[in-house]
Amino acid sequence: MSEVDIRRTFGALLIGGLFATLLAGVVGIQTLIYFKLYPRDSGRLKGLTASIWLLDLLHTIFIWLTLWNYLIEWFGQSSEIDVILWPLSITIILTAILTFLVHCFFAQRIFRLSRKSYVLTIPIVILAVLRLASASVTTGEMIALGSFTEFKRRFTWIFTLGLALSTAVDILITGCLFLLLQTNRSSSRHLNSNLNALIDSLIMYTFETGSMTCAATIVAMILWIVMPHNLIFMGLHFVIGKFYANSYLVT
Repeated sequence: MSEVDIRRTFGALLIGGLFATLLAGVVGIQTLIYFKLYPRDSGRLKGLTASIWLLDLLHTIFIWLTLWNYLIEWFGQSSEIDVILWPLSITIILTAILTFLVHCFFAQRIFRLSRKSYVLTIPIVILAVLRLASASVTTGEMIALGSFTEFKRRFTWIFTLGLALSTAVDILITGCLFLLLQTNRSSSRHLNSNLNALIDSLIMYTFETGSMTCAATIVAMILWIVMPHNLIFMGLHFVIGKFYANSYLVT
């Protein structure tokens, strides 16, 4: 990685790691609130929530293992910024697994709201699986190559594909949920205003959470493509998984 800019490499990773840690704290608090307020939820839903929290925790741990090596162990060694540490590679697959679980959760919600429409659900699941597969390849190749320069030279397309697939799934989920909730609202006009207010709130949450994850992924993809000599894209990628965890927990 030539023409290293310390502020845009180590600095970007540090800022991304700090913000990701802040969001990890939010995820932890939301998880505790969930288990306190909804003790009668199904074991499957509780298991999913616990899994998302655990993945998020592991993701945060690997972020700080990465930062420790770059900022402490290799302090002053700017040449080492081209090295892809294995904890950094692991954050990629952890983000992908967490994203996949959240995508599947929303796909199931669409399946139920659409009265078991496979036409709406199957494309989402297929794209989510492909996104997970691309992230798995990315992680494996990063560990094998151990160099950002070499990885970008040979596998730029696979990382770009993963981010593009994630964006596509977010758009599909947000669009489907918006249309389904809007349809349910239209069919319930004759019912009380409290139900309509609840549906309006769900529509708002759907748009906000979907837009947040989609925008973050698009920006990370753009940074990855147009700024090859720094790690700003990775600082943002640290945060993406936290956005998905929060989007699941707020719903």
